[in-house]
Amino acid sequence: MVAIDTNVVVRLIVKDDLDQVAAAKMFVAAGAWVSKLVLAETIWVLKSAYRRDHRALISTVEKLLEHDTIVVEDADLVKEALTHFRNNSSLSFSDCLILQTARRAGHTPLGTFDRQLAKLDGATQISK
Repeated sequence: MVAIDTNVVVRLIVKDDLDQVAAAKMFVAAGAWVSKLVLAETIWVLKSAYRRDHRALISTVEKLLEHDTIVVEDADLVKEALTHFRNNSSLSFSDCLILQTARRAGHTPLGTFDRQLAKLDGATQISK
């Protein structure tokens, strides 16, 4: 199975360059793997460059998890992170993914200066 980069995933979602969309669809037709890092970066690009709102970002992750030919790395972990992201609009998807990755690896608490992230089980706020 081939892997795809953030720019390929973004083209498939945004569909803003028809030639690149067609090429990306052909490339993933037989199956493609998306790393957690690419997924986090994709969500960041969609939020910052394409101004997608929280609901649209949630929908994007859901669609990638359910895609016929795209496989997301650690899909169960991503689903857990998505649950936190869905319930906490003040958090970034990457923060939720970082916390779930630390939990899964058994390295908690996750120390953070982020007050919102520190409210989640498995995270703790570092005092100044």
